[in-house]
Amino acid sequence: MPHTVVLVEDDAATREHLARAIGAASEFHVVASEATLAGGLAALRRHEPALLLTDLGLPDGSGIELIRAASAGGSTLPLVITVFGDEEHAVEAIRAGALGYLLKSDSGIEIALALREVLRGGSPISPSIARYLLGALRGKRPEQPSEVRITERELEVLRAIVKGFSYDEIARLLDISSTTVATHVRRIYRKLAVHSRSEATYEALQQGIVRADD
Repeated sequence: MPHTVVLVEDDAATREHLARAIGAASEFHVVASEATLAGGLAALRRHEPALLLTDLGLPDGSGIELIRAASAGGSTLPLVITVFGDEEHAVEAIRAGALGYLLKSDSGIEIALALREVLRGGSPISPSIARYLLGALRGKRPEQPSEVRITERELEVLRAIVKGFSYDEIARLLDISSTTVATHVRRIYRKLAVHSRSEATYEALQQGIVRADD
């Protein structure tokens, strides 16, 4: 059965293009294609899709609200699709729970690959957005706060999370079970006071626990 997708984009031509690009991959099915925040929220409630792909600037609000709603529900994996020049909103979207940050200029194949990567536990970010984030965070490496005590093994897991590895990949890399990886991740989330991989990545880089060039 195809993975269901809710698409939210206010520009009709772009929305149609993205819907065709996603639908061209047989493993995905766009169950709703909406132009507004209100329409997107209704579609999330109605379909409870596997994936949400949303723009940030919508005529009746921000796509950030959709990302928060999807993250709160727990069953939908949210991604941002935006235009180049919206990089300043990347951190806000990631902190809200976005698991991927794509550009509308990305090809249909790149978008489909990104959706697959999220389903496998990854966090795809377009290269230009990644460069912006790394540049913004580089040089902001304060000492690790004393109240955040990350063990050596947790640090290894955290570095792998920042690099976008899935739980299974981390397990193979560190020669431990996926269950053990999940246990370490829960402890890391608790120590960093976060609730998602994207938030953990942001906090790890922001606090200097993991360096961008590690």
